[in-house]
Amino acid sequence: MKADTSAKQTYRSEAIIRTAFYRSLGFILVLALGGAGLWYLSRETVEPERIEEAVVSGPIIGTATPLHSPPVVAFTDVTEAAGIDFVHVNGSQGEKLMPEAIGSGVAFLDYDNDADQDLLLVNSTWWSEHPQQPAPTLALYQNDGHGHFSNVTEATGLAITSYGMGVAVGDYDADGWTDVYITALGENILLRNNAGQFVDVTAAAQVSGLESDWSTAATFIDYDNDHDLDLFVGNYVLWSRKLDLEIDFQLTGLGRAIGAPNHFTGTNNRLYRNEGNGLFTDVSHAAGIIVNDPVSGLPQGKALAVAPVDYDNDGWIDLFVANDTVRNFLYHNLGNGHFEEIGALEGVAFDRNGKATGAMGIDAAYFRNTDDLGIGIGNFANEMSSLFVTAEGRAPFADEAILEGFGPASRLALTFGLFFFDYDLDGRLDLFQANGHLESEINVVQPSQTYAQPAQLFWNCGDNCRNRFVHIKEIGDLATPLVGRAAAYADIDADGDLDIVVTQSGRRARLFRNDQQLGNHWLRVAFEEGPGAGVIGARVELTAAGITQRRHVMPTRSYLSQVELPVTFGLGDTVLVDKLTVTWPDGQVQDVPVETVDRVVSVSRAAGH
Repeated sequence: MKADTSAKQTYRSEAIIRTAFYRSLGFILVLALGGAGLWYLSRETVEPERIEEAVVSGPIIGTATPLHSPPVVAFTDVTEAAGIDFVHVNGSQGEKLMPEAIGSGVAFLDYDNDADQDLLLVNSTWWSEHPQQPAPTLALYQNDGHGHFSNVTEATGLAITSYGMGVAVGDYDADGWTDVYITALGENILLRNNAGQFVDVTAAAQVSGLESDWSTAATFIDYDNDHDLDLFVGNYVLWSRKLDLEIDFQLTGLGRAIGAPNHFTGTNNRLYRNEGNGLFTDVSHAAGIIVNDPVSGLPQGKALAVAPVDYDNDGWIDLFVANDTVRNFLYHNLGNGHFEEIGALEGVAFDRNGKATGAMGIDAAYFRNTDDLGIGIGNFANEMSSLFVTAEGRAPFADEAILEGFGPASRLALTFGLFFFDYDLDGRLDLFQANGHLESEINVVQPSQTYAQPAQLFWNCGDNCRNRFVHIKEIGDLATPLVGRAAAYADIDADGDLDIVVTQSGRRARLFRNDQQLGNHWLRVAFEEGPGAGVIGARVELTAAGITQRRHVMPTRSYLSQVELPVTFGLGDTVLVDKLTVTWPDGQVQDVPVETVDRVVSVSRAAGH
């Protein structure tokens, strides 16, 4: 016991030293790597000037004996073999317009109610000034249950063209079929699922937004607990082709480059209340979603991703919004139809140095298997990803990315998609990042950066490791450099482990099969009543071998993405589940019997609930 106490005290002391060091290091890096701001500084055409990047070494930190050695797990690129031939079109014709670098989204969903995960990929299109035929459309692939897909886009009515961005899925009309909402540069689209056939009901539902909008993240949630799904839509910046070309962003020595959001005015997000009759009402102002600067009166948000989660466990779902180059938002649900934005108060608005970051992807999870909630956010190149964590289950949050071993390895990457998942089924949530730069020629002027970048997988080593998250580099085809954007997971082949899809800007989407053969046990929990308001927002807790794992039933995760609705619990070598509990969104608690593991448990609300 004394040895354990001494070790913990030593660890805490080292943590304090490391925190101080890295804060100092941050200031050094800001000065040394100022070349990351090259985008906006020069309009001269000169020979490319390579940046002399400082090499700054961190402290040598020892590693305590881990619970286990990092697992050997390979992900295999099965894109072509699985029948996925989707290619993202961003409309690029050399003009370097900002939207060309941002898309596009992806969703796993069971659109045909056959209990396997289908795949929807969002496409953008050619600019009207440079049209090409055929026009690109959304793409829907039907899963045969074994990880092989067929293109059913035309057959299901989804051959729709827009400058698409993100996607949200949910049964907004409670008919048992998953509906789809597509965000876009321009008006958004609501597609009602009529028994496997999709119908555009945007105008009737009144959720298109404005032609001048640039919408990104979206999510179906029941914010008012009235048993139907409402719709939150995040908007990015006030953009136009004319304004982009007039500003004329330059990369020193290379000419025109992709612009930055800090040269554009922010926008306000929208909240649509479901009236239960197929119609939605815009309640953004009344609900407190509008956030304007008190001095200028201009909108403050530049939303790229949203994580819906009841962070304070008061029974009302809250919204964490990742904003690009301005402070992140936390919309705290007051339970009376109103939200208050308290991101700064609760410690998630800025990074560890008090600065706004280029925040893109976001996810929320109980990655320690305790009451502590973590909020992971992927940031721009030369900015560490953030990992905001509560203390003993209570806010405010503190950014512990460095202390948990996640931050330093994430610094160079430009991260879009990000999510927690248990890839090796050991009962601890790991972290995944999809990376890729905005500028195709960035390596010419910034040697540490490349356009295509390897994804990053961080293994959760557990409580007995000095650094919880260990960067795993031997991950098979998943290490192939990509221009990564959206990322999502699902069990595509019914083998119990989670597979990954990553979209690329202007390139093919890639599907990676998880080929782990570790022998770990697992349990998946699915819901018979489908993805309606009775399921989204539920909390599932599993207790086995004295450890309680927690999952939120929430498809909205990562960046412009939706993951599968069923939840997966890794069990390691445990074969006995002591308790499985579902807390429904209305607060009802239901115990679910589990007789065996390595299977899917199908849950429906018990009679009388």
